[in-house]
Amino acid sequence: MARSPVVRAFAPVAVLVFLAGCSSLPAFRSVPCTGAEPARVVVSPAGESSITLDVLTYNIEGLQWPARSGRARSLRAIGAKLRALRAAGDAPDVVLFQEVFSPAAVRSVVDTGYPSIASGPSRRRRSVYSIDAALPGRPRPTKGEQGLRLMTSGLVIASRYPITQTVSDAYSRKACAGFDCLSNKGVVLATVAIPGVPEPIALANTHMNARAASRVAPGRNLAAHRAQALELEAFLADRPAPDSPIILGGDFNMRGSPERFIEFRQSNPLELVHEYCSAEAKCDVRLSWDGDAPWLDTQDLQFFASGSRVRVAPIRVQAMFDGSPGSPKLSDHDGFRVLYRLSWSGGTASAGDADMLCRPGR
Repeated sequence: MARSPVVRAFAPVAVLVFLAGCSSLPAFRSVPCTGAEPARVVVSPAGESSITLDVLTYNIEGLQWPARSGRARSLRAIGAKLRALRAAGDAPDVVLFQEVFSPAAVRSVVDTGYPSIASGPSRRRRSVYSIDAALPGRPRPTKGEQGLRLMTSGLVIASRYPITQTVSDAYSRKACAGFDCLSNKGVVLATVAIPGVPEPIALANTHMNARAASRVAPGRNLAAHRAQALELEAFLADRPAPDSPIILGGDFNMRGSPERFIEFRQSNPLELVHEYCSAEAKCDVRLSWDGDAPWLDTQDLQFFASGSRVRVAPIRVQAMFDGSPGSPKLSDHDGFRVLYRLSWSGGTASAGDADMLCRPGR
């Protein structure tokens, strides 16, 4: 007996409801400050101190069946590759992961061996920074707009340095469109204490509403993206230690959409790495950037701002997991890796300053 169109439309969602109980994120952990790997502080003749901070943002395509199948092998390879790079001393200092949904994806992140891990909103987490969004058109239950979150945010931050505090927020239930509503997309921020650096560093990770993959009208998914940008702005403005340096990365879903990009930039004033490195000769660009707006050629971006004491500047950008020699293609996204220079006047933080920066809740 043939199934009706309504039954066929709801069948994949029904399967995801069944699998929702398997959706979880890695537990929080942090290396003690006394056990953290030291950063190499360089002091110039003029008395300026600096270190480098290597940050990778990577959507690992860790979706569950029926959305994806056959991903376990590639996910294991991602974990193994990053673990090997860590052993060789060539891994990023911090990794911002997106789409850590399946059990295999969670194992991949844990298997990297990073000593500090902070995860984003769980499946049940409600929004704190909700705005009164009104999306055009009617809700589409057969496209995932059912008011249910069947998956977590899929967001994880992994760090070689101590994480002293983590805060997160889910995008509100009105600020989503289409199949993206099945996951509890949002933002997570980890406060990282780097030995010797006189100010904590905020690392934030997000995943925003898709366009065509949401399977709803462009006007509807655009409005959801706009609402999420406003909620992200409110979250970042209210972050712990708002005067500290910040690096924001993730999957922003703005590729090929000048309209999305312009609206996002209006509400989020952080400096964009692509723009900075397109204009700054001192930035070592190891990517092929075509056209006048290379930031519109990718979903994966990083933004930054200096703090009251520590200045932040990108000095190198490159792709990772892009299919080049030694960097296998293991996801539908490439990794976007940025090396930053953190600099400040004077020497390294004193023992008393370091102890203060490492206290939980900073």
